[in-house]
Amino acid sequence: MQIQSDVCVIGNGAVGKAAALGFAQAGLSVSLLAPAEAVGAGKEEGGWDVRVYALNHVANELLASLKVWSAMDASRIAPVDAMIVKGDGAQGGRLDFDAFGARTGALAWIVEDSNLNNALDAALKFAPNTRVVNGRATRLRLDLEEAGVELDNGDVLTASLVVGADGAQSWVRGQCDIGLDYRSYGQQAIVANFECERPHQGAAYQWFTSEQGIVALLPLPGNRTSLVWSAPDALAQNLMAGSASALAERVGAVSGHVLGALTPVQPEVVKAFPLRLMRPHAIIAPRVALIGDAAHVVHPLAGHGMNLGFADVVGLLRAVSQRESHRDCGDERVLGRYARSRKEDILLMQAATDGLERLFSSTLEPVRIARNIGLNLVNKLPVLKRALISHAMGKRS
Repeated sequence: MQIQSDVCVIGNGAVGKAAALGFAQAGLSVSLLAPAEAVGAGKEEGGWDVRVYALNHVANELLASLKVWSAMDASRIAPVDAMIVKGDGAQGGRLDFDAFGARTGALAWIVEDSNLNNALDAALKFAPNTRVVNGRATRLRLDLEEAGVELDNGDVLTASLVVGADGAQSWVRGQCDIGLDYRSYGQQAIVANFECERPHQGAAYQWFTSEQGIVALLPLPGNRTSLVWSAPDALAQNLMAGSASALAERVGAVSGHVLGALTPVQPEVVKAFPLRLMRPHAIIAPRVALIGDAAHVVHPLAGHGMNLGFADVVGLLRAVSQRESHRDCGDERVLGRYARSRKEDILLMQAATDGLERLFSSTLEPVRIARNIGLNLVNKLPVLKRALISHAMGKRS
């Protein structure tokens, strides 16, 4: 069977689903190729996802325009009212941001993976001219007029544009022979959720340490917090070998017990994800556009991996919607505009996250002193702080 559409989106993550919804609401026909397995695997029945996202204003505005934000369970979304960043050592530097100083209602919102994906899945069921196809792609055929995606059951999806939203190990990117710069950070992100003794008051905390990596505590609704600990591999193995209660004690020690005693949220779930930097040499190919982790993978220390992906969706939708009437959505000029519109944002985030990871992983005393002085200096410069937080929120100062 041959299934024809204007756009074929490959990938079952939140970024791919948002792209499919955006194209459908723009009046284009869409095929969404997704594997058969369900999403939200990080959540236990009745529990809280260990995989959460700190969504910024760009993501919020995109999801609101797609009627997805209001469809999520608001009781499971926590606004971030303040961010407190601390350096290492007894005299470690400190950098504070708050929503009031940024003249906004919230700096970001902490959203669970399943809450986001469930709302996207529900919206897709009612999206016009959209077909969700379950299967596995085996070959990508590209020519001047259209692209064809051959499936393992013999079906073929043809489209003017193929959108690769299939993650860091992107099959689409590989089919297009797009080169890749790869570097492992030798770290794993340890994620878990805890009940906290003291109220977090909507504050997100982050500690940069040289030996123990980067520890972040993100606010969840109620007196709960979500841990993202970017730990060196050896430490990560040690943390994963222990119990969730032992992990809670280690986190409390690193954080100076800022939230009091921590208790694992039931049922106890602790997971680990390898961390790496991936820079594809291009995010477009003839009749192909890459978005999300297929287009870039950055260190999670800034919490912007998902936000970059949603910004890709915004940029691609804009490039396609603003195309000339004689160009189809996969035209090379249209895709070139998309690539140019995303270049600066992606390069800046890659450079910032990689640079910070390198800076704060150094154990040299002069470097440690300099970085702590730098944090304190930035904290005393309101103009620079406003520029940094505006960029973090997805705005331009």
